[in-house]
Amino acid sequence: GAAEAQGNPLFRLGQLLLLAPIARTVGFAARRSAMSGLGTMAQLAHKFVTWPQGTTQGFCNVIKIGTFCRTVVWPCLPPLLMYQYIRAKDEDYYTTEVLYYKSGSKDAKAFYDTSRIGISGHWRLQQDLETIRAAANVE
Repeated sequence: GAAEAQGNPLFRLGQLLLLAPIARTVGFAARRSAMSGLGTMAQLAHKFVTWPQGTTQGFCNVIKIGTFCRTVVWPCLPPLLMYQYIRAKDEDYYTTEVLYYKSGSKDAKAFYDTSRIGISGHWRLQQDLETIRAAANVE
């Protein structure tokens, strides 16, 4: 009867073939609604970006803001970023010097080896590189 038919692989194949167009339509509808939502989001983002240019006064404000950015903001950024970089480097070197001083060691290269390439001379990187070397070259 019905129980035997459901266990039959040909019966299951027939069910799959009959239900495949329905499943495909449902999947298509889900994808279509998702794409519709993405389209709506894209339209809203576009309206948000172009809204200030809707009026003549808004267009003039966009030009004023752009001019301000080009003449004031952009020229200030490189020196500000350089200042932050130098402060971070200085703090790192200062911390390394304090660590060296408080350790009582006489071997400065143990804390920062200037003969090594790039930043690999930093004591923490030396320690990490040694851990990697030991794990890679198991004896």
